[in-house]
Amino acid sequence: MEPSQNAIKLNDKRTINAWAMFDWANSSYALVIAVAIFPLYFNNASVTPDGIFHFLGIPVTRTSLFSFSLTFAYIIIAAALPILSGIADYGGKKMHFMKLFTTMGSLACISLVFFTQDTIILGVFGFVIATVGFAGGQIFYNSFLPLIATEDQFDKVSAKGFSYGYIGSVLLLIVNLIMIQKHDWFGFASEEWPIRISFVMVGLWWIGFAQITFSRLPKDVNQKLNSKIFSKGFEELKKVWNIVKNHRDIKRFLGSFFFYSAGVQTVLFLASTFATDELKFGATDLIILILILQLVAIAGAYLFAHLSDWKGNKISIITMLFIWISICVLAFFVTEKIQFYLIAALVGLVMGGIQSVSRSTYSKLIPPGTKDTASFFSFYDVLEKVAIVLGTFSFGFIDQMMGGMRNSILALIVYFVLGLLIIFTVQIKPAKTA
Repeated sequence: MEPSQNAIKLNDKRTINAWAMFDWANSSYALVIAVAIFPLYFNNASVTPDGIFHFLGIPVTRTSLFSFSLTFAYIIIAAALPILSGIADYGGKKMHFMKLFTTMGSLACISLVFFTQDTIILGVFGFVIATVGFAGGQIFYNSFLPLIATEDQFDKVSAKGFSYGYIGSVLLLIVNLIMIQKHDWFGFASEEWPIRISFVMVGLWWIGFAQITFSRLPKDVNQKLNSKIFSKGFEELKKVWNIVKNHRDIKRFLGSFFFYSAGVQTVLFLASTFATDELKFGATDLIILILILQLVAIAGAYLFAHLSDWKGNKISIITMLFIWISICVLAFFVTEKIQFYLIAALVGLVMGGIQSVSRSTYSKLIPPGTKDTASFFSFYDVLEKVAIVLGTFSFGFIDQMMGGMRNSILALIVYFVLGLLIIFTVQIKPAKTA
């Protein structure tokens, strides 16, 4: 198990705020790179060709290439994280890996400034590495939650993290959009350079604000690592798996989480691509769409945290899954921009809630007194990453084979229904008060 971390006061406001600041920092990637400006730039005909073209000898469309890039990134992270999280627990290196992935991701974002129609390979691989950095840092960030808060505070603290992320990323997005829309104010002849500079700003914002988190969270244990560190990482994972496979509710919750995450994450990553290609959203339309998503998501994270306190996590998740299924059905038939804005408001309502409540629910299901939280969260995060692989690949594959993204939405409905059916069988005990 994990060596003792430096003693830290639970539910300390300063520590919790510092933890939440990591969401403020890295959510700039999640919004500007994964959802808003980068997809718009990526899917521009002046950057990637319209129709089918060859990437590394493989025929693709630009929308399927975007989906497959996400798939490839999450294959990498799903393969690496079980080893890394086990090593982090055994060697007490949560903070080390959190810093490593943050640095890698932020530098990759900065490298996207060089992405043009002549450097598509650079752009794709920069995006992949940034995605790996984001996902890698997230697992170690999540694993600090049980170390800084008591179980009865998990829902509220988790929601605080997501709300910080939404607020911070929206602030940076607004600055980026002013630069892009009013590029002449800043001496630029077109939108191209302001867009590319926004990728640099994301990298600097990400690594800059993360320093607040790094300075205040529990420090790593100064333990010498030996040649057996890799085998110890696998041993830690094996211990966790032996607990999970014999714990009915953890196992079923993770099964449900896997399926509905395939739907949730795919919607979040590809909503703007769908709007751009299927509904012909321009830059201004997309700005409105993203702001609706983010602002409603802040309220949604707290709304469903309160619903969890009132009726329990299970009811909260079930409610959100019914809403997610409704979103997919409506999206399949949507034809007007105003209709998609209304759907975006629904997505925002459950976007923060499903992630926040899922994270806190899993924290509650982990056996009390568990020290190797990074190894436990590796199962959670790796399942989410594999779910993203499944969701984005199936979305891209159906899009490529059937010539449109609407049919891909039907696959997402299946994932949400499977998650819903499984969550009905999970027993989640109320949190113990401090």
